[in-house]
Amino acid sequence: MQQRSGSLVEWLVPLAFIVCAGWLAWHLPAFILDFLPPQDPSQFDKLSALFKRNDVTPNMPGLFDGFADIFDWLALLLLPVTLVAGVLTVRRAPMEFEAWGPLDRLSVFIGRVTMMLIVVLCCVMLYEVFVRYVLNAATLWANELSLWLAGFVFLCAGLYAMQQRSHIRIFLLYDMLPRSLQRVCDTVSTVLIVTFAFFLVYGGYGEALDKLYRWETFGTAFDPPIPATIKPMVLVVVVLVAVQAIINLVSDWNTEAVIHTAADDIDAEELEALKRQVGNN
Repeated sequence: MQQRSGSLVEWLVPLAFIVCAGWLAWHLPAFILDFLPPQDPSQFDKLSALFKRNDVTPNMPGLFDGFADIFDWLALLLLPVTLVAGVLTVRRAPMEFEAWGPLDRLSVFIGRVTMMLIVVLCCVMLYEVFVRYVLNAATLWANELSLWLAGFVFLCAGLYAMQQRSHIRIFLLYDMLPRSLQRVCDTVSTVLIVTFAFFLVYGGYGEALDKLYRWETFGTAFDPPIPATIKPMVLVVVVLVAVQAIINLVSDWNTEAVIHTAADDIDAEELEALKRQVGNN
């Protein structure tokens, strides 16, 4: 039986993961310049100038005579540590799907990261509203940062929805079929998902790597690397979604047929709490 979700660790670890990932997403040009520097001198100068302009710690010397300083390396080392810690400490909430394999834990942890990203996104928007309409001093970065965060939320939420079997599905005909034909439908849908993921990666990895290597930015005053980060992230998440679809197929293969109703969307614990509250009043 899984421990109850909602402990302080489940808040802090995703937040630490976001901090490390955000730092790397902003300072990744340092590692590109250190390990895969552009051969074209103009491209090298352009990327190094962009990094120096956006470097959060410009006075810190780079380690190993490179561009990446100790904070960049620390974020790089802590990113997999926080990922593993998050996968090990994440707990299934009562209303979440019961499947709990290793990849399920990864998907649920990414779901927790997505939830924290929504909190960060709301804070950015509230801050922008406050400084714009109360202090009359609008920022140059809030709008682009909101778009950047929303892109990651959209992608990561898709993986969580796949693991929870909460993506859009039409059960009108599916529930009428015997379990054997339902398995055929599940297999066909999984094959279609994997095929889509394969051709998307096959056709898009070249462009994604090019945008990442050139560190293509948004072209605004804040100039975040939205194209350089979102495009590769699309391919990574699509692959994870395809793998999760295969895991779902294997995990659900021997389950009994389920008739879906509107009651599926009701949380039993929340309903009982409402009944008790109404009874007390």
